[in-house]
Amino acid sequence: MTGTALPKPADLFALSADRIRRAASDLWPGQTLIFGEHVPSITGYVHHATVGGRTLYAKDSILGLSLVSVLRGLAGDWDTVRAAQAAYATSPGSLLAREAAQLRTMETAGVRVARCCGYAAGVLFTESVAGPTLADLIAKDPALTRDLLTAAVTGLEGLQQPAVAAQADAAPIPERSIDGTFRRKFNGVSGRLYVERLGADRLGERTRRGVVAVVGVIVARLLKLRLTPPTGPTVIVYGDLKPEHVLFPDGPSEAPVFIDPGLARGSAHHDTAKLVSRTVLVLLTATPLENPAAAVDGIAEFVADQTRALPGSLRDLWLRRLLVTWLMDTINLLSSYLTAPTALPLPEHARVVVDQTVALCTLLDQVSATLAAGTEPDAAWRLALRAVSQAATR
Repeated sequence: MTGTALPKPADLFALSADRIRRAASDLWPGQTLIFGEHVPSITGYVHHATVGGRTLYAKDSILGLSLVSVLRGLAGDWDTVRAAQAAYATSPGSLLAREAAQLRTMETAGVRVARCCGYAAGVLFTESVAGPTLADLIAKDPALTRDLLTAAVTGLEGLQQPAVAAQADAAPIPERSIDGTFRRKFNGVSGRLYVERLGADRLGERTRRGVVAVVGVIVARLLKLRLTPPTGPTVIVYGDLKPEHVLFPDGPSEAPVFIDPGLARGSAHHDTAKLVSRTVLVLLTATPLENPAAAVDGIAEFVADQTRALPGSLRDLWLRRLLVTWLMDTINLLSSYLTAPTALPLPEHARVVVDQTVALCTLLDQVSATLAAGTEPDAAWRLALRAVSQAATR
């Protein structure tokens, strides 16, 4: 490969696999590393692995960027990426160094997380957690939605402890900020060019043109709507609180275990917005649910619980921020999937999201149009839930 060639998935994966072997050797000399299945991801290289008979997840991050960004040349050609990664992996500020520290601090504070089993030279090893995810349980029994979402939030109450807050302030993971990601992707001329490339490798041309037009409108609305002022003091947010990161190894009535944190300071609505955004995706992309209305009702009840103590004006602002952040998160994710090179393996749920692109864009267009029209937040929220219910009944 020449120095001007863009990275290829096979090259990135080989580089990461070699780094994982070296890290395991450093951490556990004399113990054999056996690779299991590769876990498809757009954010980093993740592999099941066994070390000395212990089942682990091994994770490597390329420059703290998504694999989609690296493969599209955001970090330069292959030689540049390889050289930069060698330096990045030794940095105490690398993404996975921060994640390892956050996992250790949360475990000490009593938050149930996948234990950090080792970190070396940019590679993170965590314990394997068995059991269904929040997404699995909602798809199986939509009537549990409110209780499951509540359990996710309740399980993270320890994030506000001083030790956890100090760790998050000292070494935050702002890369998982929804608003920050949206601004990076869609601001200015580069943002418009990015939208124009959506679906180039994954959608038929006619469908692609329609998606580009609709997403362009949605993004323009959100760039105006996101300027809403914050609803109050910042708190420590989990950052990447999505249903597949919340596992219930002891059953749906017991406390969950969390993986892949992205602790940072943020608005109190942030984690709820991500849960709502990704739960809606579960409803739209899972095998058709027997009773999707029960899941939508559960989302409504969960959000009502989160806002019950807020005075009316603050509740309205909170709901508006929730809606805008939900839409931004979904657009962030959809755009990543639609710009991923076809050579990059996508998770199964990502492939289903791509298949549902048109229906998803229709939903986002409806909800963002309601907000852009200045609809009162409570009414906009109810209309959004109705649109979700209609879209999920297919």
